[in-house]
Amino acid sequence: MAKDTKERILRTALEMFSQNGYAGTNIRELAEALNMGKSSLYRHFESKEAIWNTLLDRMIAYYGDRFGSADHLPPVPDSLEGLVEMTMRMVDFTVHDEKIIMTRKVLAIEQFRDDRARDLASKHFLTGLTQMFTPVFQGMMENDLLRRDDPKILAFAYTAPISSLIHFCDREPDKTEDALRKIETFSRHFIAIYGVK
Repeated sequence: MAKDTKERILRTALEMFSQNGYAGTNIRELAEALNMGKSSLYRHFESKEAIWNTLLDRMIAYYGDRFGSADHLPPVPDSLEGLVEMTMRMVDFTVHDEKIIMTRKVLAIEQFRDDRARDLASKHFLTGLTQMFTPVFQGMMENDLLRRDDPKILAFAYTAPISSLIHFCDREPDKTEDALRKIETFSRHFIAIYGVK
């Protein structure tokens, strides 16, 4: 029961932080949204900061398990079409998973207040994607699927536009399908330029 309550607190905190930011969410409002008293909430978490840090830990684990990370790399595609398919699976998850959408919003809001949020925003919006795709592209080069080039530069060139379009989906969710088409078109353009025929 206590575990369920903790999960409910974290879910509601993520929703509120993604709408109002950390500073714009107070413990009283969070407790009211959960239909519990502040003292009941404090039995599960000693402070709002403890909720915040637990939430960040959970976000990292959730994202890493479902999307990937530098420590949990996606497999090297065995074809150029495989790169497009893998990319679209990852993007589809990223733009449709509610928890990931709220996480991106929280990090976008809090990156200017909290050093840990800043570091996670940099990692999830840019550097982590480059780190993840560098060995993927290296493997594709070794398998003669991509022409030889600097895999880190290629990973950056590939992931930065895709990341920008994902953020566009957050700002204008009604244009998500159009953004997904643009991402697939970009992925195919990339393999037309760098793919080995």
